[in-house]
Amino acid sequence: STITTSSTTSSSTSSSTTSSTSSSSTTSSTTSSSSTSSSTTSSTTTSTTSSTTTTSSTTTSSTSSSTTSFLDPCMSNGSRWNTTGITILSSPTVERFTGMFFDSQDTLYIADQTNNVVWKLLKNTATPNVVVGTLGSSGASATTLYYPQSVYVDSNKTLYVSDNYNHRIQKYINESTNGITMAGITNSSGATLNQLKLPRCLTFDSTDTYMYVADSGNHRIMCYPSNSTSGDNGTIVAGGKGSGIANTQLYTPWGIFYDETISEYMYITNSGAHTVMKWLPGASNGTVIAGVPGLNGSNATLLNSPRDIKLDAYLNIYVADYGNNRTQLFCRNNSNGITIAGYGAPGNASTTLGGPRGIAFDSSMNMYVSEFDAYRVQKFLTL
Repeated sequence: STITTSSTTSSSTSSSTTSSTSSSSTTSSTTSSSSTSSSTTSSTTTSTTSSTTTTSSTTTSSTSSSTTSFLDPCMSNGSRWNTTGITILSSPTVERFTGMFFDSQDTLYIADQTNNVVWKLLKNTATPNVVVGTLGSSGASATTLYYPQSVYVDSNKTLYVSDNYNHRIQKYINESTNGITMAGITNSSGATLNQLKLPRCLTFDSTDTYMYVADSGNHRIMCYPSNSTSGDNGTIVAGGKGSGIANTQLYTPWGIFYDETISEYMYITNSGAHTVMKWLPGASNGTVIAGVPGLNGSNATLLNSPRDIKLDAYLNIYVADYGNNRTQLFCRNNSNGITIAGYGAPGNASTTLGGPRGIAFDSSMNMYVSEFDAYRVQKFLTL
């Protein structure tokens, strides 16, 4: 397969330099389905363009924090995104990109389900590199993955991957390519507290102390200490009462966002029920905040198999609405969605989405969407 990448590097100078904190940028956390893996050889084609805008003599540079002021997009003067995307990773037939994650240096990590690897794309570069997994080869060893879904990098640069078909979570320390199973039992699916079944998205709390996993096949959210190892028991913190649409149940949970510094709730895409729920960790029931349980559709109040989910510092919610080929914004305490990327019809044009699976934001709040059915990752610039 061939991965074609392009990036647009933009530097700007302004009369004053501002640095945002968590109050003005989204917090990161970061999905997918199965397809047949095959052995492939990958080559990379790259192109880079850069532009510079000068407004005065004081230079603003971007590091791990945002250098632009992100205004609440749900306010009349708020920030929004260009609806025309820029393709930064693409392949015509093979790569099925799923979950994504930005670290504090704006390095982008992308799970590639079909090639059974995780790609790493440094800031202001156009060529990705494989960091874990064996390209084009599935397996259950320490160096292989089988349908990776989600990726997370903690403050110590330890990388975590939800290894879907191996029913485990892999941890990679000090840039090692040998994974350590920290949750689940390799190649053993089940519903006991020390097992996982088809895990999808994962995230951590703000201190990287506890990991939260969408245990999709068991219709529950599991929590593990960060020092857990294979076979250790996890704790059910949501669901676990079979699949269903009652407020005590989850139905194929997929995406999960949790950052207790901005909200005490976990936010979960309940893919099989076509809803988004918020849930206090350990509570017996949650609350539907978007979508209608058991009903899929394409109007502003409905979702169709939602996948990834993110929140910004204003508690606005962003959902990869997979079945509707769009990204939806739900303003705080509002169940009417606003389409901010795609428009329902699938496609590979720059204004369409093809099966969006993952959502991520860089430090400038540019939005990135991985498209499972269009074999690409698109970037939507903030306006």
